[in-house]
Formats: sequence, structure tokens, C-alpha cells
Amino acid sequence: MRTENILIVDDSVEMLEVLRRHLAGMNFYTFQATNVSDAVEILKTTSIDMLITDLQMPGIHGMQLVKYVAEKFPHIPTLVITGFPSVSGAVEAIKSGVIDYLVKPFTQQELKQAVEQSLAKFYANHPPLKPVKKLKETSSPQETFGIIGKSEKIQKMIEIIHRVTNTSVTTLIQGESGTGKELVARAIHYAGKFAKTPFIAVNCGGIPENLLESELFGYEKGAFTGANETREGLFQAANGGTIFLDEIGNASLNVQARLLRVIQEKEVMKIGSTQAQPIQVRIIAATNADLLALSKTGAFREDLYYRLHVVGLEIPPLRERKEDIPLLVNHFLAKYSAEYGKSDIQVTATALAKMQKHAWPGNIRELENYLQRSIILANEAIEAEDLSEIVEFDVSNLIQTASEKLLSLKELERIYIEKILIACDQNKSKAADILGIDRKTLRMKISE
Repeated sequence: MRTENILIVDDSVEMLEVLRRHLAGMNFYTFQATNVSDAVEILKTTSIDMLITDLQMPGIHGMQLVKYVAEKFPHIPTLVITGFPSVSGAVEAIKSGVIDYLVKPFTQQELKQAVEQSLAKFYANHPPLKPVKKLKETSSPQETFGIIGKSEKIQKMIEIIHRVTNTSVTTLIQGESGTGKELVARAIHYAGKFAKTPFIAVNCGGIPENLLESELFGYEKGAFTGANETREGLFQAANGGTIFLDEIGNASLNVQARLLRVIQEKEVMKIGSTQAQPIQVRIIAATNADLLALSKTGAFREDLYYRLHVVGLEIPPLRERKEDIPLLVNHFLAKYSAEYGKSDIQVTATALAKMQKHAWPGNIRELENYLQRSIILANEAIEAEDLSEIVEFDVSNLIQTASEKLLSLKELERIYIEKILIACDQNKSKAADILGIDRKTLRMKISE
């Protein structure tokens, strides 16, 4: 069965989010745009199987997009959604190539029915394009571009990577600390036609706030104290390729405003300059924070969130893909046993079982750290007792307790951090590493 890429276009970010969630529940992949201009860019660079668009939008009217798709992309069926229905509007839409017409508000079932009927009607007269091929496996059936796992969630994530790798579409990777967001970003870049172009990774949380802006966009000589020469920024260095903005939630509002301009205008202006430079860069951003929630508090720009979230990709935490733990253990065992000259070392069945029961709050990074240390300390095999420092509690039990007592998210976080600190003997460096945060953030949370 084919799984379609659906482009949804609506100036209402709330409606985009509703459509995205409903369509994801139907196993469709979604690309999102808040205006016709962005939609056209996505259509030019991405393989789209269906368009769902509103009509009443500021700037270019949605009907112009419908006509453009009918002329330039006749293989793409179009479903119109609108809150302002009219007979004349419906007639014009149908004449312009629209397959179906859905009036807001509508239910999830009505959307599902309209999408399925539109695809069925269209493909009755237009044979579908060939299904996409799977990514080539680079080393084993359980490893693709360095991503190890055979679980359903990982395989679904790899399929999304395949769909975006040859496009310049902006992608937002979301996942807990330690899940491998940069690894996924590199897979997107190196798996397709961008492989020979620059890949620039930027840790927005690791660069001081007052330096991040100049590092990203560059500056002119004399722009500020210490600017003794003109310098190119990381965006200029990534021109023609990909820039990976990790921990994007830590960027200041000023940096966010500049980043929004880069996405909208496709140009960069150095600090202290009045001349913008045209630039062609694919942006991949990553975060372990809920940017949509942050946007409601004013900490993150909502318009930037939807510009970044054209395609959303979620990395599952390790506790939700425990069937992949033996594969990861074998991978790290081979890597570090060779590095430390212990090629004969093994992991016992009881040790592996203990690893699979653990919740791994630090995810793959935590697992790797434990195995690396255990390989160094072990003689012939890694036994269950060698893993005595593994925290003996399950996140699912903690969440269930919190749900039964109707605890707030903040209270749940407090309990969780306390458990980690107790398990680590109040070692804040180790606790921060397991939690996937820095010591400064941990100290702040403790004081709160």
C-alpha cells in the first residue's frame, strides 16, 4: 500500500496543527505551509501526492494555488477546505481541477472520508506514481545510515528520512536528549543529493547568547567591540548545503527574528551590514523542548515554529523501542571492545535482560556510556552485577503514579529529577548526563 505525502496549506496555524494530527493518525506524511508562496516552493522541491488547501488566505488567494497545481502538477489531486462556502466558489474550484470540497468545521471522520474519496477518484483516472524505494542498508539489515534499530517506530522514522532527503524542505526533529537527533540530521543530509555539499552543525545551546547571532550570520568589521575584521557566519559556510540548528529552543528572540527572515527571504544580513546576501541553505532544526508550548508563553516565535515545522520528525525514546536494545548493545560492544583491546568480551544474558528492563532516561547516550565504562572495567564478560549503577525504576510506573494522583508536569519533573539524584548519590554531573541537560540547567531546576 502506498503512503502519500500530503501538502496542507492554511494561514491558520491552529487548523494546520489539527490537519497534521488527523492526517498523521491516518498514516499520511504531511508537509505544511501557511501561504501560497511557501507551498509553491515545497511543490517545486518535494514529491507531493496530494494537496489540501484553504482558499481564503492573505496575499495570494488559494484558488491561484489550485490553478497553479492543475497546470504545473496535473498528477497531484487537490482537496479544498474552506470556512466560507459558496456555490460559485465550489463551481470555480471544481472547474479548476479540485477533486472534492470540504467545509469547515469538519470531523476527523469527514476529513478521512474526503481524503480517501479524493485519492480514489483521482487514481481511477490517473495511475499512481511508483512507490518509493527503501533506503539502502549500509551495513546490516538493522542499520541504515548509522541509525540502528528494527522496531516499527525506527523503521517509520527512516521512511520519513527517505522522503525528505532529496528535498530542500525545512525539517524539525524532536526528541529527548540522547536519542540521536544530530545522527538523524546527518542521515537526511548524506543519504541523498546533498551529500557532497556542506553540512554545518550548530549547538544553539552551547554558544553564549551574545555570540550566537554573530556566529550564525557573520559580521562586518567594526560592527561591535572586538569585531576587528569582517567574518562570514555559519549560514554563509553552509550555502548550497545544510545547516543543522540543534537545541533551537535556546535561541534568543532576536536570533529567532533573524532566522525567520532567512527562511522567508532566502537571504542573510551580517551584523553591521546594510547589504543582504542571497543564500540557498536547507535548514534542519532539532529540539528536546515543546516549541509549540513555548510559543504560547512568548518564549519562542509561533510563526518561526511553523516555518521550521514544514516536516516534523519525532525520534522515539529508547524506552519505547526496547527491542532495539540488543542491536545497540552489539554495536557498542563491537565498537569499544575493539577500541580498548578487549575483542573477546561478551554481555551475559542476565546483563542484557537487566538492560532491557531499564527505562534509560538518558536514552542511547546513557546506554553507550554504561557500556563503555563496563567494557573498561570488565574482565571476560559484562555481568548483571557490573551494571549495579543502573537506576532501578521504570518511567512508565512513575507516569502511571503521576496520572493516578493527577500531578502536574512540573511536579512529575521534580519527582523524576529527585529519583535520578538519589540513584546517582547526589552526583550532579552524572545526573545531568543521564537527564541529558547541562549542570547549569540542573542547578536551576533544583533551585526551583
